[in-house]
Amino acid sequence: MAPIPGSGLAKGLAVTLRTMTKKTVTEQYPDTQPDLPPRTRGVIGLFEENCTVCMLCARECPDWCIYIDSHKETVPAAAPGGRERSRNVLDRFAIDFSLCMYCGICIEVCPFDALFWSPEFEYAETDIHELTHERDKLREWMWTVPAPPALDPGAEEPKEIAAAHKSAEKLAATQAARLAEVEAATQAPATATQTAATTAPVEATQPKPVDPADPPKPASSDVTHTEPVDPTDPPEGQS
Repeated sequence: MAPIPGSGLAKGLAVTLRTMTKKTVTEQYPDTQPDLPPRTRGVIGLFEENCTVCMLCARECPDWCIYIDSHKETVPAAAPGGRERSRNVLDRFAIDFSLCMYCGICIEVCPFDALFWSPEFEYAETDIHELTHERDKLREWMWTVPAPPALDPGAEEPKEIAAAHKSAEKLAATQAARLAEVEAATQAPATATQTAATTAPVEATQPKPVDPADPPKPASSDVTHTEPVDPTDPPEGQS
């Protein structure tokens, strides 16, 4: 069936009329900040403490907009007779946002969770060369990164959190055992002294065993001796 002439125009005008009757909502930016989704790709924040200078992010970046400089330092042995170790120390971490296409590959490939998406978007510059931000600025954006969403009720606990809980429980058990040993060592001398003090009087006041063959001896304090009275003697007080 051939379309009716002018049907397309009628549909377009219908959309226009429906839109005209709706209330317009205008966000008063910059006076009112927009409510952005939590996964907004604004800028990339750097958590420097987690960076091990593995260079994965710089190698995987399709635009080659990440610049990293580092040097090696020798770490002394932790125990006598141990071996010295060398570790990488981060000197520079910069991202050129004039080249970045916000693909997020660097964040995905980072094995130590050192890069995160931040919803911050107000970083426009008048000079393109000023869009290369160093690690100090990237660290400032790290504090604008939203908290990760909560896990499902039946989800498995992350391995990092499980390992941290296990280490904390082990440390708490070790400290409790040491505290119990200290309390036992402190209470042992006091208990021995108290036992000796309470045992000595009991042994001193304990009666000796009585031999059944021995006749009972009356106590001198319990027996009263009286002399016989002569009936011819006058009573006392009479002459």
